Amino acid sequence: MSVPEKDTSCNRVSSLPFPHGKSHAIMNQTSKRKDHAMKKQKLLFVCHGNICRSTMAEFVMKDLVQKAGLADVFTIDSAACRRDEIGSDTHWGTKQKLREMGVPFTPRHARQITSADYAKYDWIIAMDGENMRDLQRLTHGDPAHKTALLLDFAGEHREVADPWYTGNFDATYDDVLKGCRALLSSLTKPAR
Repeated sequence: MSVPEKDTSCNRVSSLPFPHGKSHAIMNQTSKRKDHAMKKQKLLFVCHGNICRSTMAEFVMKDLVQKAGLADVFTIDSAACRRDEIGSDTHWGTKQKLREMGVPFTPRHARQITSADYAKYDWIIAMDGENMRDLQRLTHGDPAHKTALLLDFAGEHREVADPWYTGNFDATYDDVLKGCRALLSSLTKPAR
């Protein structure tokens, strides 16, 4: 990984050279200690319908930041790129896998991403190429460079398979956990 270059104009750090050549800005962060305050990070996970992968990522990331003592530093939510499942709760297979792994979750209603979300969130994390294409359209080309594929943070430029089609919530969970751990690490890593 390259050494980040500090941009003092907005206290951001350029790093994370992704395999597809797109470099994203990472907020200048330090590990949470009593003598260091972290800037609030707002993360939005998206997938096709907001009932399987993005909700899984939302709850896995909330669990990771809670266990790291960083719950007050992060705002985490999820949304859909499409309207198919608007109003639906989390898919039963996602709930079952989260329960099996001891990851807490709450009832929710799938919703579609809005232009207000683009303004509100620091990162909009997609699960696959279709989501990225939808985000390009919905965000008018992602001018603020806020979008990324989840597994890019883990150094793997590939998609999180949709268990709606595969039925394999285990593989989806493994990918989501890997991506969320890497994302959390990149956002809490001290700038050099």
